[in-house]
Amino acid sequence: MSTIKYTEEHEWVEIDGDSATIGITEYAQEQLGDVVFVELPDAGRAVAKGDEVAVVESVKAASEVYAPVSGEITEVNSVLDGAPATVNEDAIGAGWFVKMKLSDTAELEELLDEAAYQAFVAGLD
Repeated sequence: MSTIKYTEEHEWVEIDGDSATIGITEYAQEQLGDVVFVELPDAGRAVAKGDEVAVVESVKAASEVYAPVSGEITEVNSVLDGAPATVNEDAIGAGWFVKMKLSDTAELEELLDEAAYQAFVAGLD
């Protein structure tokens, strides 16, 4: 069974065992507007929590996406190369950025559950 956790930087992490899929939240893609380009890292790269793992460019701005957990990138979403708007269409689904193998599952305890994230976003308006 998978679990989704969130960061205050508006990334989501879907956890399935020791694997994690990472993307940006609906709130983040709405704030960015139309996504026109996504720069992804190479598979095999080790990242520490807080490292930049992607850059999202929209008609409004460019924004970095940070690793919410540490691990090794095992796969990138190559669909985004030709269809970056997938992030707008399905941010928490087909618009994922990277998959990684977790190196420290204890870091997951520092992330927000959905209720806490929704409360955090509600406080931003």
